[in-house]
Amino acid sequence: MLKSKIIGTGSYIPTEIIPNSYFLNHNFFGTDNVEINQSAETIIQKFSAITGIKSRRYAAKGLTASDMATMAAEQAISNASVDPELIDIIIVAHNYGDIKYEGSPRDMVPSLAARVKHNLGIKNISCIPYDLVFGCPGWLQGLIQCDLAIRSGVAKTCLVIGAETLSRVIDSSDRDSMIFSDGAGACIIQANTTSDSGIINSVVRSDTDIELEFIYSAGSNKGEKEDSEYIKMKGRKVYEYALKNVPQAMKQCFDHSGNKIESLKMILIHQANEKMDEAIVKRFFELYGIEDLPQNIMPMNISSMGNSSVATIPTLLHQVLDNQIDTYNISDGDIILFASVGAGMNINAITYKW
Repeated sequence: MLKSKIIGTGSYIPTEIIPNSYFLNHNFFGTDNVEINQSAETIIQKFSAITGIKSRRYAAKGLTASDMATMAAEQAISNASVDPELIDIIIVAHNYGDIKYEGSPRDMVPSLAARVKHNLGIKNISCIPYDLVFGCPGWLQGLIQCDLAIRSGVAKTCLVIGAETLSRVIDSSDRDSMIFSDGAGACIIQANTTSDSGIINSVVRSDTDIELEFIYSAGSNKGEKEDSEYIKMKGRKVYEYALKNVPQAMKQCFDHSGNKIESLKMILIHQANEKMDEAIVKRFFELYGIEDLPQNIMPMNISSMGNSSVATIPTLLHQVLDNQIDTYNISDGDIILFASVGAGMNINAITYKW
């Protein structure tokens, strides 16, 4: 049976390390435009305890999402040892386009994928580049779309990238802004007819009723009149939605894969919030009657990387494969579960045999 197999990964991790202490001189306001009656130090300590974030990465001035996407793609292409001219589809998942600096216009035309194709020097007119805006699950959704294209015979080799510069759409007066970061991750996925490794199955869910604006855009919490809009989220609503629905979607996906829960080696979940991710995975196993989490089931990089939206899972995957995260490794035959949740609200999951 034809499957879609990841044959190479890459990432670009920005060089600017932003520790939590960077925010000590910030004045934080609530959504009611009233200053929070706590010291910045106390707010930061509580933030770190909940999210697990100690530092994050910001892109250097002038470096755009498509620039980072290109560098991640180059590494993935090199690791996969493929001819770029043989790539049939390029998907770049993002949510804000190219933003050269804070406050600059969001540039999305031409598409970031077209820019990546140009940057890679690909001349093949049958290589089709397009962007995917799907919230944080965008990169995973790109994998799902390419898997469908490969299984239907439309494509044989695809490049899927997640890239974002969230540091340029954050409100410095909003304590939630400390969660966000920049980065890019990529993979080459290719038709596999010689083994049973690759994507087994997937699940996608979208809730756009009362959930539509759990993550949204709005002005500064200070209430100042300005043209800029920033990424915002209703943290409690997002947490409750994710904890209720993501474990169910993960179980639905894994059950349909035909594998037994005991065979699951690793879960690569969107690096949204350490406590939330741990709660999601714990509840997922509880659905199988398993109270204690298996050891080394969920690698995390959020403590030093922050939440880079679409880039979190491909970056994490690359780091695990490159032995950059202690005690975690992936071997041939391992069963992996990918899962993500984000603006939309959207959820997706993939069961994968390495």
